[in-house]
Amino acid sequence: MSVFHDEVEIEDFEYDEETETYYFPCPCGDRFAITKEDLENGEEVATCPSCSLIVKVIYDKEQFMCGEVIEAPAASEAKLEVA
Repeated sequence: MSVFHDEVEIEDFEYDEETETYYFPCPCGDRFAITKEDLENGEEVATCPSCSLIVKVIYDKEQFMCGEVIEAPAASEAKLEVA
């Protein structure tokens, strides 16, 4: 089980469009970070690269779903010849 330093809403993070990463100030002076891809994958933990603190990110998971539809492979009809 993880012990979170805090719970922070995604609206309180600063978004960097170039790196597609959300940042939030850490008490150590660095920043907690979580990528847009992490959020799309359901991740909710932002980490600080300089210390061991982590925060739980509060966000609407449906807002970050990529909407990618993966279709199941079509059932192929294999015809066997009877000899």
